[in-house]
Order: sequence, then C-alpha cells, then structure tokens
Amino acid sequence: MMNETHTTGKIVRIAGPVVRAAGLDNIRLYDVARVGEIGLIGEVIRLSEGLTTIQVYEDTSGIRVGEPVYNTGYPLVAYLGPGLLGQVYDGLQRPLNILAEQGEEFIQRGVQASPLPAEKRWHFTPRVSEGDLVEPGDILGVVQESRTIEHRIMMPPNARGRVTKIREGELKVDEVAAVVRSEEAGGEIEVTLAQRWPVRQPRPSRMRLAPREPMMTGTRIIDSFFPIAKGGAAIIPGGFGTGKTITEHSLARWAEADVVVYVGCGERGNEMTEVLEEFPKLEDPRTGAKLMERTVLIANTSNMPVAAREASIYTGITIAEYYRDMGYDVLMLADSTSRWGEALREISGRLEEMPGEEGYPAYLAARLAEFYERAGRVDCIGNRGGESDNDARTGSVSIVGAVSPPGGDFSEPVTQNSMRVASTFWALDYNLSRRRHFPAINWTNSYSLYDFKDWFEREVADDWNELTQEAMALLQREVELLEIVQLVGPDALAEPERAILATARMLREDFLQQSSFHEVDRYCMIQKSYWMLKAIMDFHRLTQAALERNVPLSRVTSMPVIPLIARMKEFPAQSAEADVQELMSRVRQDFSTMGVN
Repeated sequence: MMNETHTTGKIVRIAGPVVRAAGLDNIRLYDVARVGEIGLIGEVIRLSEGLTTIQVYEDTSGIRVGEPVYNTGYPLVAYLGPGLLGQVYDGLQRPLNILAEQGEEFIQRGVQASPLPAEKRWHFTPRVSEGDLVEPGDILGVVQESRTIEHRIMMPPNARGRVTKIREGELKVDEVAAVVRSEEAGGEIEVTLAQRWPVRQPRPSRMRLAPREPMMTGTRIIDSFFPIAKGGAAIIPGGFGTGKTITEHSLARWAEADVVVYVGCGERGNEMTEVLEEFPKLEDPRTGAKLMERTVLIANTSNMPVAAREASIYTGITIAEYYRDMGYDVLMLADSTSRWGEALREISGRLEEMPGEEGYPAYLAARLAEFYERAGRVDCIGNRGGESDNDARTGSVSIVGAVSPPGGDFSEPVTQNSMRVASTFWALDYNLSRRRHFPAINWTNSYSLYDFKDWFEREVADDWNELTQEAMALLQREVELLEIVQLVGPDALAEPERAILATARMLREDFLQQSSFHEVDRYCMIQKSYWMLKAIMDFHRLTQAALERNVPLSRVTSMPVIPLIARMKEFPAQSAEADVQELMSRVRQDFSTMGVN
C-alpha cells in the first residue's frame, strides 16, 4: 500500500465499517484512505456535499469522531510481480504467512507488509535488446518463479517506447530491470520486476475471443454433460454440506489450468484452515511439484470485517488477469459469492440506501455481472518478446463461483443474478449429498450453455454427442418413471421401462459418481469417460434387444458381467480403452447366448 499522503480530514461520523469524513479536498471515488490515528485501510465509496464516505476494511472499534483521515491519492491496487505464487494473502493482499512469521497470530489493525518478498533476488533474463521498440504488454524478460511457471515481465499496459537500458542478473522486485524512453511520457520510464494495478479496473486486452474448447476437470459429470469453457464462468449453488468447497478443491487440483487463484470470501475459518493445511501438502498431478507452486490463496474468513470480502474478490481477479496477460490459462475459484453479497447488503444498509429484493442493494446484479464479465479468453496485448506483432499470445481466466443460498433455495437473489451471467450451472443436491454421491451435482437441474459438439467429435469420438444425449434422455426418463413408482409401485412398469431404470442406475452409480479418495477414480480423462459411457449405452441397447426377443429382464440383470461394468471406474487411464473393449466383448458374448447380436 502507498505511504504517500495528500490531504488530511477528520472523522465526523462512524457507523460500523462505514466512516464519514470532512475536509478531504481533491479526493476521488475509490481512492484509498488511512482512517484514524492507527491508519486503518479504507476506500472512498461516496462523495456528497463536502462529506467523504469511506468503506473501512478493518475493525473500527475504538476509533473516535475527530480523529484524522489521510488521503493517499491512489486507488486500491494489487502489487503484481514474481513471488505471488505460493503466497497466502488476506483480502487486502497482506501476506499472512509473513505476518505469522513475525509472531502475529491475529492481524493487527493498520499493519502493513510487502505482498512480494522484498529481499529475494530473482534471475532476470532479457527477451529484448537495447534499441528495440516495445509496446504495452510486450515481454521484456522472464523470471523462473517456480519449477512450473515462467514469470514474464511485461511492459505496463499504458507505456511504450524504445529500450535504452536492459539488465540481466539477480534483481529484487523493486529494482530497475529496463529503462524505456517514451515520447508520450516525455522522458524515461523505469520498469521494475513488479507493477501495480487498480483492482476494480479490468486489465486491457487486444481482443476477446469466443470460447473454443472446454476446460477438462477430470470430473465425469462436468466434462461429459456440463462442461465449462476455458475462459468461461460457472457457479456452484448448494446448501450447507452439499459439497461446494470440496468440489472447488477438486477443480483446483485437477482442472486443466496453468495457475489457480483460490479466494476464500467470507467462508468459515475451519474450511479455510483445511485449505491452508492441505494445499501445501498436495502434489500437482500435472508436474509432480507441489500444487502451491502454481497457486495463490486469498484467505478472507467470516470472522474478518465484512467490508474486506469485496476487496478479496477484486484482488483475486486482478491477480488472475495478470497471469492471463502472460499467456496462461488461469482458474479463479471464489468461495463464496453469497458472503460477498451479504457484505454488499450490510454496507448498503449502513449507507441508508433504498434496499432491493431481500434487503440486497439494487445494484447487486450489476456488481455480479461486472465480476463475471472479467472472465474470458483473450488475445493479450503485446507479443512474446518484442520481435513482431504477429507473435501474439492467448490467455484465459475461468471463474467458478460457489453460491450458498440459505436452505438451498435457488430462488434467492444472489443465485438468480449469478445464473443470468454465468453460462454453466452446477446445481448441488441435498439428497445426493446425503447418499454420499460425489459430486452431488443434480443432472436434471444443471446446464451448460457452451456448445462444444465439434470439439468433442474432433478430439474424442464421432459418436460422443449421440452418447451423451442418449444418456441424458435416459436420466430424465428415470425421473419420470420414479414418480410413477412412488405412486403405484414398481410392478406397474413394463419390463422395457424397468430396464431403463436399471441402465439409469448404472449411469448414476457407475459413471456419474466418483470417489475423491480413490487413486484412479478421483480423476478421469475424457477418453476414458467416453469408453465407460459407450459400454453402458451398448449394454442398454443389447438389453432392449433381448427384451424384444422375450428374454426375461431378471436374466439380464443377473448376468455376471454387470459387477465388472461397475468396476470400469477403477481401470487405469493408460489401459482404459483396451480394458473396456475387452469388457464389451464379453458383454456381447453373454448376450449372444440369448440370441442377441
């Protein structure tokens, strides 16, 4: 945070996290202010009739009317540079692990610490030479931030010019790596390894691109039926205990992303503690290194000031956009946006604004839309190393936001407004979670608006789309038949309908359900998912053919091969195709004894 101050005013009113001050001249909306003698961090959210309304991100207990307020003259910014990965921040990007090393078990009010390791030296390797003309976003050089991520030092988005000096060697984040002469700036620009960016302002890009491919997650129900695009947005609504957090943990580990930004926004402290304890121990399945080497954690729990929840969301998305601009695919996980909405509601109430539905502010939908709009796949500004504009790079930010509707009621405002702007909806179900069905995503209520039919036909199999459509039709038909069973009993169904129930049960238990603890089943490649689905649907077609030949359903359901179908999820990914084909051959042989080919 900046230390420079411009004007000084005095507190005239305090209402919880909202403070009003007078005497702050030339202050702007969203400027950061230091409130009180201990310098609490706050942000200007309203200017009216000589009074400045400040949203304070720390506990205001003990602050008195008449204490000074200092205007820093800068907006709330994220400090971006090497050293972000592996860090644990609060919502204001204060490094919690560094504060803990200083003996601070609890964050003291007004405390500050450098978000990046100030004394660490990074080996900077230039990608441009003296005399080169560089544009905004051009890569000046690289730093090996971790074993898996190359940190690309870029020209600031609002600067261009000709390189007059470039250094190679061991540098701290605040040391000058390059000097650029800029006619627009009227002099020379010193570029360090780090840069600052206002968190409420989206980082620029050359062009937004349409979704081109799904982001594979290793979760069969997501990848097969409700995929999310690279650069897409999804929400996971569900009541308490339905598995929102564990689903996001699974995505963080297995999703096809280069960098993960996990924001704990107002969740309970014990859930965030589990993340902080487990993530450093987890191995990255893609590289074999520690998962934290490509992860940034922002821990803002429910016992922290509510105002800081809003800041944590914006800090997280700004860090995600920063790595996107380097050309990486970034996954941002927000747990949970409902707590963010509650913070907006409380601040709005303190401001005495006219409430909207259920007490939420009228601008809730706009704020949610602004946040999810920052997801996307883009052509980044600049190029790889300053040689040519044709060497453009592409990056993406995918957002997955958990929503915690009270009582699992999806009609409440945060869920409804999130559904309007997110193209993928994974609805968690109480009944599935009680049956220990993981993930507890309800296949009849969930949806994905992304169309990847061509991609699946090209990358997986020609008949992929037919298989998934047929399987989903069976699952929906099962819901209708179960309603009949509840009314009149299973004996009222004909054998073909009972065969549908048997196949749908296979789909639910043997395909859609996964074990997050099983060494093999916790991650499923899309090719393996295809062969598993194909085996189940082929079994269903053969069953229907057998029934047409008057073969009793009891004879089909007692076949010894059925337990083997249930064990397909345990087949190793490397041999899954051969193992499933061998199983399908055995299925066809068993049906041939019934006269079915």
